[in-house]
Amino acid sequence: MYLAAIDLTVLATKTAQFILSFSIIVVLHELGHFIPARLFGARVEKFYLFFNPGFSLWKKKIGETEYGLGWIPFGGYVKISGMIDESMDKEQLNKAPESYELRSKPAYQRLIVMLGGVIVNVILAIVIFIGIAWFWGDDFLPAKNLSYGIHPTEISKKMGLKDGDIIVSLDQKELKDFFELESKIVLEDAKTIQVKRGDSLMSLAIPKTVAAELSNANNSNAFVTPLFPVIVDSIGKTAVVVEGSFQKNDTLLSINGQSVKYQHEFIEVKKQYSDSLVTVIAKRGMDTVTVRTLINNKAQLGLFVKLPMQLFQTVHQTYSFAEAIPTGIQRCFTTLDNYVTGIKQIFTGKVNPNDSLGSLISIGNTFPSQWDWERFWTLTAVFSIVLGFMNVLPIPALDGGHALFILFEMITGRKPSDKFMEYAQIAGMILMFGLMLYALGLDFWRLFK
Repeated sequence: MYLAAIDLTVLATKTAQFILSFSIIVVLHELGHFIPARLFGARVEKFYLFFNPGFSLWKKKIGETEYGLGWIPFGGYVKISGMIDESMDKEQLNKAPESYELRSKPAYQRLIVMLGGVIVNVILAIVIFIGIAWFWGDDFLPAKNLSYGIHPTEISKKMGLKDGDIIVSLDQKELKDFFELESKIVLEDAKTIQVKRGDSLMSLAIPKTVAAELSNANNSNAFVTPLFPVIVDSIGKTAVVVEGSFQKNDTLLSINGQSVKYQHEFIEVKKQYSDSLVTVIAKRGMDTVTVRTLINNKAQLGLFVKLPMQLFQTVHQTYSFAEAIPTGIQRCFTTLDNYVTGIKQIFTGKVNPNDSLGSLISIGNTFPSQWDWERFWTLTAVFSIVLGFMNVLPIPALDGGHALFILFEMITGRKPSDKFMEYAQIAGMILMFGLMLYALGLDFWRLFK
């Protein structure tokens, strides 16, 4: 029962972060439409966080606008008079345009209203990235500082990497942060990796298939993992010790006589003794100690071990507010570039869409199991960029589709008919709902698999 409660706590924490993050993104996105619409004299009939088919959790009319909270936490919307949108309210379109309707406004004003949400998404991401750089700075773990080297997984073993290799660079460019290794391989299409093996420096080719394998949502293996000893940082409440005791800074040496010199060995050996009492040998100062303890049915001892960022020399970079501004702007557009590169790889066949697409389940699972504000704001900025990019795509029913038709009108002087816009909206909604259901189906398939 206690383990189940822990899982529910993790689920609740991830869900709360997801809902808060997307509430911020969605409300500000919709304000990007709401504010210019009101400035140009268009009436906004509804402003909703989340969708409300059938009923609303809360609603209140202030002036001409009904503000509300829906019950399906998948997004939000503003309903602007004189616009064909997801509500498919066509009654007003059968009448002559009123001065307060969006369709009666000049094309350039309608274009600003349509693109307002995307613009706000970009501004939000920039502001968040500036705040992160200014408040937290950056911490890097240079790959060359992993003094024990790396442990290759099945993906990287095939290309010749071995235990203890120290990664120096990718394509002869120094890897300043070990944790950027996979993203650089996937998004920057790295061709070679340079490693130090003993006293030798060698360069290994990275097969083209590696990027696809790393992008596979079903793949649980990293490209490589750092080699580091198992040193106790703290003892959790779930630890069950029968004889002896663990202490902070104990270095685990073996479990039931099997060596656990490094973290990956520790993980594998624990699995063999799930739900069993075991004998652990640990080094404490100059001595060794013996501890009899339980490994539970989830292969856990209830210990928290020191991680690479605690064990190896890191580089911390601070930014003044003035320095954080260009850093935040650059980070925003780097994030956008990386996302666009990932989309290109799907369309060029380098990555299988079935392996990389995901719905709200996949998105929610990216949030950490414990509340971490730096991680929360980073993911909020990233998803703001993703939402902005997706909305600007020239697909009917999205902001980009509406903007495309307005641009067509501005260039040709001919406005698409209301009937055409109605059919385009329906087609776009069918396409988008189809993609959403497909992505949701992939997530459920992965869960059951």
